[in-house]
Amino acid sequence: MSNLDKYKQVFISVFDVTEDDLNDKFTFADTDIWDSMSHITLISELEETFDVMFATDDILHFGSYNNGIEILKRYGVQFD
Repeated sequence: MSNLDKYKQVFISVFDVTEDDLNDKFTFADTDIWDSMSHITLISELEETFDVMFATDDILHFGSYNNGIEILKRYGVQFD
């Protein structure tokens, strides 16, 4: 499974959405089900899936599906 597939699966699992829902409009501000509790669950699942430990600033600024990919790239996760 590619890293992108793993990433998508975490979002699908945490938010109970379909892959079609995951796009540039899937953001904290625009997604009612993305609340503080689901945010913590998302961060925890991503840290476990990709064996990373996010810095506090990255947790606070992890506000969209697309932004999360860019943050993970800074931790050496490849999305090719």
